[in-house]
Amino acid sequence: MDLQQRINAFSKLGEFLSQFSSEGIKKKDDIINNDLFFDGFKHQIKLTQEHNGWFTKENILFALDGWSNQLTNNNIKQWLSKYKFTTENLKNIAIIMAGNIPLVGFHDFLSVLISGQNVLVKQSSNDKHLLPYLAKYLEHVEPEFKGRISFTEGKLDNFDAVIATGSDNTARYFEYYFKNKPSIIRKNRNSVAVLTGNETENDLKALSEDIFRYYGLGCRNVSKLFVPEGYDFDNFFKGMYDWNPIINQAKYANNYDYNKAVYLMSEFEMLENGFLMVKEDDNFSSPIATVFYEHYKSKKQLTNILKEKAERIQCVVGNGILDNEIKFGQTQLPNLWEYADAIDTITFSLTIC
Repeated sequence: MDLQQRINAFSKLGEFLSQFSSEGIKKKDDIINNDLFFDGFKHQIKLTQEHNGWFTKENILFALDGWSNQLTNNNIKQWLSKYKFTTENLKNIAIIMAGNIPLVGFHDFLSVLISGQNVLVKQSSNDKHLLPYLAKYLEHVEPEFKGRISFTEGKLDNFDAVIATGSDNTARYFEYYFKNKPSIIRKNRNSVAVLTGNETENDLKALSEDIFRYYGLGCRNVSKLFVPEGYDFDNFFKGMYDWNPIINQAKYANNYDYNKAVYLMSEFEMLENGFLMVKEDDNFSSPIATVFYEHYKSKKQLTNILKEKAERIQCVVGNGILDNEIKFGQTQLPNLWEYADAIDTITFSLTIC
């Protein structure tokens, strides 16, 4: 199977996913293998919702919408244009996936297969319905994928390299267990936003998407703010207001109530608006329904902090502050060439000896 066959297969998968968007689910007439897969995938979405209360239909469709927009022939070709693909030298690459947001491991899955390697997937129990079904779709679109995609719930076996994502604790285990294999081991990371006080109402509304999407469970969700000394949070809370219905989600509300009680009993100072708490804290990983903040005195000081803590940061959101920043509202819409932890998984897959 050559590179163009793989590109065609994933672009057809993107067309299939275009039927499942944030605007709703609508069957199209011109999608290949639709009679075999459309109704079945609707059922997988339903099973996913029932299995994991954090994976609401809205958030599942948001994730599918994002992948549909990325999996076009032009996007994939642009992504791959800088790499040199040679004759296939098949290796088996294992992927241990997280389960914090829907299809969070899909980019690793895509990177391994598009580079021409075989993939062995160990999914999180929190997100186990969607990807195997999409893999079957790929196999029907491109039969040469058959035998090159495997899933396991047990011990990994017969693999040449591994990509593993987990917490800081599990990363230590991964590093020991896979010490004799080429590996990418991902640890806890969070995203931050840099505010100046000059943000527009639209900027802050867009930032609310970065904070609340997926209930803040993703590594690309903003969990911490850097604000100038004397920052007034009134406009910030106004920008968050459109997300106030989130408090009606029981799992989110339970976390909000619990964390608020902890802060009050501990006599921690914090601000809150009924569905979000803001607390001054040096840490980057904030609990659900909470955003931490830290003051900065100058751009130089801020740059030094971000550089020092770079290994703990996934994205930096801002508007004209830093060179590598992401625009407000865009953290959950990465391009194919924006790699987690800035580690190039295509190069990794292509250079395994």
